[in-house]
Amino acid sequence: MSDAPMGYQQITVPEDRLAELIAVEEMAFAEVIDAETQAAAPFAVPWDRARGMQTEAGELVAVHGSYPFTLPVPGGAVACAGLTYVGVRPDHRRRGLLSAMIASHLERSLARGEVVSALFAAEPGIYGRFGYGSAADNLRLTVPRGARLRDVPGSAGLTVRFEPLTSEHADLVAAVQAEAGRGRPGWVLRPTELMRRSAVADPPAWRGGGEPARLVTVLDAAGAPRAYAVLHRSDTWVDGNPACVARVAKSAAVDAAAAHRLWSFLLDLDLTASVSTGLLPVDDALAALLVDARRAVPKTTDNLWVRLLDVPAALAGRRYAAPVDLRIDVRDAALPANAGTWRLVTGPADADGTCPARVERVAGVDDDRAAADLVLDVRELGAAYLGGRSLRALAEAGLVEARTPAALHAATTAFGWPLAPVCPWIF
Repeated sequence: MSDAPMGYQQITVPEDRLAELIAVEEMAFAEVIDAETQAAAPFAVPWDRARGMQTEAGELVAVHGSYPFTLPVPGGAVACAGLTYVGVRPDHRRRGLLSAMIASHLERSLARGEVVSALFAAEPGIYGRFGYGSAADNLRLTVPRGARLRDVPGSAGLTVRFEPLTSEHADLVAAVQAEAGRGRPGWVLRPTELMRRSAVADPPAWRGGGEPARLVTVLDAAGAPRAYAVLHRSDTWVDGNPACVARVAKSAAVDAAAAHRLWSFLLDLDLTASVSTGLLPVDDALAALLVDARRAVPKTTDNLWVRLLDVPAALAGRRYAAPVDLRIDVRDAALPANAGTWRLVTGPADADGTCPARVERVAGVDDDRAAADLVLDVRELGAAYLGGRSLRALAEAGLVEARTPAALHAATTAFGWPLAPVCPWIF
């Protein structure tokens, strides 16, 4: 499945070829990764997961890698291969290198016991054909200074600290991030010390012409952090008046009071005209707290793309919002072991109202669509997997075939989830 096209060889890229790997990335993405950026945010893919294609002459011309993630899913978590650094040199495109690398990635991830793969798509048109479905969106808001927020009890008792961001803040950022995303599907944490270090990196190339990064921390009465934001401000004046933009690169808050205190501070910074947020869930507290939401300019884009590698293990690894008994006919051209009809049956609901499930193959009906309640490609199953895409909406688009309206309603309800999925950082 993972053979290389003629004239090429798939390899595990050793650490001593990092410069070649970076050179491929720079040519593929038309970027310059300078030495200062490399030092501040080192290559963090484990070297046994760094892969590439080289020519018969030994020249590296295509690369990819993956992170060993634990992916939060509705009611649980599963082993996930976070696909990243996918690039092919422009002079070696259209030769099947990407297809061969993806096939290798799927095969190797399965062998490691990873039941799903996830990625951020630089070009959204590429990954659907490999079975990845768009499973989450993120929201960015540009909010004018002085925008009012609704009151939240407890906010006034919290304090704020404003200081330069340093590497010493890595543990603080990681701790708040972990607590803030508890229970939210897609909220991937950085699993290694090297990756946590990158979360507080601030090379000049990342500043967008602004100041060095600042850290805003919201603290409770005991001095424990409850929210944070990393931001850069620009020194901009128009007709003698300050018009700075405060660009929040990343932020998180553990509860509504902390979110209110954080954004109240950010929306009242001197000399600023507006504040732009980083990646937020589409149901983030800030959007609900704005008294006049029309004053904020929203931008919604795709976030995580998910590919189920082991359908029964992946479906059994999450929980469901309602009881259901479904037969799902899955189409998967790349991983034939996933293809066929699967019965998903939930058990009794637990105290939180969610249901565990067991998944088993339905023997003898793999090619009989009439025996299935739903018929869909693994791409659509991945899109619905985190609870952020409606199976009913996918059916309305002609991407899911349902035997009965009742089965479609039951499936849509069961697969849905109260918190919108999102990954708060791009990997």
